[in-house]
Amino acid sequence: MKLLRVGLPGKEKPAIIDNEKNFRDLSKVVSDFNPQNLNFDTIEKINQKNINSLPLLNNNERIGSCVTNPVNFLAIGLNYKAHADETNSAAPKEPIVFNKSPNCIIGPYDDVVIPKESNSLDHEVEIAVVIGKKAKYVNEKNAQDYILGYCICNDISERDWQKNRGGQWVKGKSGDTFGPLGPYLVTKDEIEDPFNLNLSLDLNGKRRQTGNTKLMIFNFNFLISHITQFITLMPGDLITTGTPSGVGMGMTPPEYLKEGDQMKLKVDGLGEQNTKVSKEK
Repeated sequence: MKLLRVGLPGKEKPAIIDNEKNFRDLSKVVSDFNPQNLNFDTIEKINQKNINSLPLLNNNERIGSCVTNPVNFLAIGLNYKAHADETNSAAPKEPIVFNKSPNCIIGPYDDVVIPKESNSLDHEVEIAVVIGKKAKYVNEKNAQDYILGYCICNDISERDWQKNRGGQWVKGKSGDTFGPLGPYLVTKDEIEDPFNLNLSLDLNGKRRQTGNTKLMIFNFNFLISHITQFITLMPGDLITTGTPSGVGMGMTPPEYLKEGDQMKLKVDGLGEQNTKVSKEK
């Protein structure tokens, strides 16, 4: 199933897409797609409903982030070798794990805003994993049992803040609009082979990034197993899993996002994001 949140910021309703691509209101089934409800019990409740009997929503309404208020929003650095190479970094021997602030999450068509003191804002098309139940000391072969679904994430990064402001990546990864998610959360049963998904990002109509999950250094299952040796993951937690090559930082000279830029992100089975870049007023 494809789950989404529809409405103005702060007033989104949980919804599902039916077979005719209509938005159906799930607010009488679940209050929101947040840590209290992003679990396998909720998926089972939705499965038991006749989707076509649910109220229709306006397909032209704003689509918000497909999940909201995760306790943990974790990210993986340098998880595609070509991206490590373009940043003159060694491919990691263990996953590089860092935080993004949950407050950076926005919808898939909302503006990405360049902060006032930013001069090196960059894009990163990624696939995020949504956790569906408590996960601790997970065996890699059982990791899929903990995945509720997948969604697109643009891991927006302020490179100067990330690299040169004290060594903590979280500073450059957590601005107010640095986490566009969606358009929808796709439950894992709809993804035939998560280890062979194409992902891409176009900037102003020109291809910038192209990759495939088979090129990940550490795949989804390994990441969940690895992280849960150190951190207990809970329902609704997000892990965004790294970006392929083609980021602005990797160009000679670097080419960073500027006001008026348009980004289009696509991932097999997960839909498409379209965001515009604006400047903080």
